[in-house]
Amino acid sequence: MGWVVLGLIVAAAAYLIMTYNGLVAMRQRVNQAFADIDVQLKQRHDLIPNLVETVKGYATHEKSTLDAVISARNAAQGAGSVHDKAAAEQQLSGAVGRLLALGEAYPDLKASANFQQLQVDLGQVEDKLAAARRFFNNAVSEFNASIQAFPAVFFAPQMGFSQREFFDVGETTRAQIEVAPSVKF
Repeated sequence: MGWVVLGLIVAAAAYLIMTYNGLVAMRQRVNQAFADIDVQLKQRHDLIPNLVETVKGYATHEKSTLDAVISARNAAQGAGSVHDKAAAEQQLSGAVGRLLALGEAYPDLKASANFQQLQVDLGQVEDKLAAARRFFNNAVSEFNASIQAFPAVFFAPQMGFSQREFFDVGETTRAQIEVAPSVKF
């Protein structure tokens, strides 16, 4: 009888250790996925001054639009938490969208090779950023489900595991992402 009790205690301890280690691995995956988003955001932030300078050369009287982009970029770079970064990036996306729309109002700007290349580069970064957000949100989903599952739900909070926030791009940005781009010739 003693061996059975000892076996159950050892099995329970082994199960708790495996569950804890699994949660640690998932937490690391979430952290790594967020770091991947940060890399893509840095690339995006690095492109924006070049885009602003290119537009400034063709549309100098659009100062309020240019200032809004720079202000949104600075706010996005200073954001810390997932929620703050998502909100700041939503604002930045709107400002960049307005900046890119200036290409329609200024034919010389639209024809500029620099402007066209920056649009392509920004599009590529946006695609990579969308993939990084999907990976992050998937990692967060798995992590949150794991800490809410039985038996981890009983001990995960005491061990420092708490739910993580998704990187929500907001309704406006989501609508822009889901709409297929139009191509005009």
